Amino acid sequence: MLAASRAKPNLVAQIVPAPHTLEVDPTVKVRLAEGYAGEVLSVELQGSQGSFVSPDGPLHWRHDISRSGHNILNMGIWYEAMMRWVGPARRVMTMTKIAVPRRRDPSGAWHDVKVPEHVDILATLKSGAVAHLRFSAITGLSPAPQAWIFGSEGTLRIEADAKRLSGGRRGDTELREIPIPAEKRVGWRVEEEFVNAVRGREKVTHTNFEDGVRYMEFTDAVTKSAQSGQAVDVAEL
Repeated sequence: MLAASRAKPNLVAQIVPAPHTLEVDPTVKVRLAEGYAGEVLSVELQGSQGSFVSPDGPLHWRHDISRSGHNILNMGIWYEAMMRWVGPARRVMTMTKIAVPRRRDPSGAWHDVKVPEHVDILATLKSGAVAHLRFSAITGLSPAPQAWIFGSEGTLRIEADAKRLSGGRRGDTELREIPIPAEKRVGWRVEEEFVNAVRGREKVTHTNFEDGVRYMEFTDAVTKSAQSGQAVDVAEL
């Protein structure tokens, strides 16, 4: 798909973007570009679902590697959003956990669970920052999904469910909510954006095919690291 899009640069190509941070993304990017955080040093991102393990639960499509591939839980959409703010990863080291190794499908047949129910990832970003990413379906009562960006001069906190952005700079004693103007809370307008791009009225700003390949290279590297127990470089385009 990427090769085909490059062969026809006059045509519009877009992948449906991860939607959960669309309302805060523009403000996060502007704040980072303006130097609010200074040099980005570290990123902490957790997409845990806050649920306890369900040993008798049915086989979900996310447990089925033939349907989920190497994506684990909501890891992919969070990584896609993170790339918008701080760029892609260069190298990853991964540990995973399958809490319930076998589950029944709707017909009652047993299947081995091949996709982890918990993953911890340490990453080095191309920017030079380091990152810790956690995604889990077995960490009961864990905090709501959120991301922290720690810089030399400031900190940003992104809360996906609340669609809220908070921050603080050197000298502050606590985080304060950063107002997001209504005109910046654009949110979901993917169909409109794509049609306008086809008509030449605007350019695609979320998730081109290059981003899609970076997403897949990251998920592959995470799996390779988990299987080998070694750090793995994320393949470059």
